[in-house]
Amino acid sequence: MRVLVTGGAGFIGSHLVEALLARDQQVAVLDDFNDFYDPAIKTQNLAAARNRISLFRGDIRDEKTVQAAFADFKPEAVVHLAARAGVRPSVQQPALYLQTNILGTHHLLAAAREHGTRKFVFASSSSVYGACREVPFREDQPLVQTLSPYASTKLAGEHLCSNYAHLFGLEVVCLRFFTVYGPRQRPDLSIHKFTDLIANGQPIEVYGDGSARRDFTYVDDTLQGILAALAYDRTRFEVFNLGEGATVDLLSVIRRIENALGKTAEIRFKPPVAGDMPQTYADISKARALLNYQPAVPVEVGVPGFVEWYRNTRPR
Repeated sequence: MRVLVTGGAGFIGSHLVEALLARDQQVAVLDDFNDFYDPAIKTQNLAAARNRISLFRGDIRDEKTVQAAFADFKPEAVVHLAARAGVRPSVQQPALYLQTNILGTHHLLAAAREHGTRKFVFASSSSVYGACREVPFREDQPLVQTLSPYASTKLAGEHLCSNYAHLFGLEVVCLRFFTVYGPRQRPDLSIHKFTDLIANGQPIEVYGDGSARRDFTYVDDTLQGILAALAYDRTRFEVFNLGEGATVDLLSVIRRIENALGKTAEIRFKPPVAGDMPQTYADISKARALLNYQPAVPVEVGVPGFVEWYRNTRPR
């Protein structure tokens, strides 16, 4: 299969590229290497795979860039991971998120239709559940209120995918990711940021009282779900949660980081931030049944594993 991975130089994307190459797939990456975080990190993420892939540098907001990548590579499948990410930045720059995550997704879907791409896997987010109070979150729950521009763009992306599946017969799977972490995690995300600050004796900031709970998902488990979604062909359109099926409060995760580092965190509590969800918790029974999804890395294993990666890769 010829697979185009958008955002393939990022955290999840670079792992997926390597997993696809290990399965002898032909892989192309479309990524703009923007400065949301250091572009050099993204370049390093792809270093091991660079000579085995086709690389298209460009922004999915630009329709000509997207069309050129499809015309050149002619993908049979797309895994669309490229996005402006993060709840809090989206509150500050909503227009950028709307343009990238909605218009960019439209450009990709339109190109897939025009160039005969059969399969489209869309990376959505647990943030679409917004104000839902019933947990664990199920894919069939009514989604009546999101809490951030980022969340609204991800839900809109799912709806666009549904349109293209219904109107044009594109095979689409939307995957709702739940707080993915592991080696190469973005430096702005909590586990990476807290690990770096604690390791260097600097204080960490916790918004709220630390009781917010997340369904932390190790990247290897997320990859398992993505690869299964690429192979899934039982319906034209489907949505799956990809989490661990467990929920952990933030202070407990910080304690696990402390134990792995052998250092104590200096915590500075801050007021809660508008847009943050108090809890995420995935019902993964549908993914288990239809994708044979079997997450295997709980936080008590994954957090020490991440800390070991951090110690082995940080500058000396």
